[in-house]
Amino acid sequence: MDSAVKGNLEFNKVKQFLRTNWKSLLVVAIGVLLMQDIFGTHGVLAMRRSQKEAAEIRSQIKQLNYENCRLTERAKDLQSDPATIEKIAREKLGLAGKNEVIFKVAPKPGDPKEDLTEIELHADATQKCEQAK
Repeated sequence: MDSAVKGNLEFNKVKQFLRTNWKSLLVVAIGVLLMQDIFGTHGVLAMRRSQKEAAEIRSQIKQLNYENCRLTERAKDLQSDPATIEKIAREKLGLAGKNEVIFKVAPKPGDPKEDLTEIELHADATQKCEQAK
């Protein structure tokens, strides 16, 4: 047999196979495409996971922006607001004004020790940031 006839026989076999099984092959191909769309690297599940991560990051950014605003307002108050400076001087450093006497009371046993380095967020700074939202 020559190669042209042999090739023609093989082509006819493939053609016959496709004619008899085209529905099954179509179902398999559609199934593979659906699996790729759902579970693939750019599929539905990956998209939902990415959207959830993006929402979490947006929430963190919003919280950090709010905290940054409060700290900025607090820093401005500590630099220029006499009432805030006086409050810190009185409460944290134990300073007094003219003709004032300070009475210190010993803390009760078990009370948490107040940390001088802790930053207290001033109510005005918090209110300004709330209004900026």
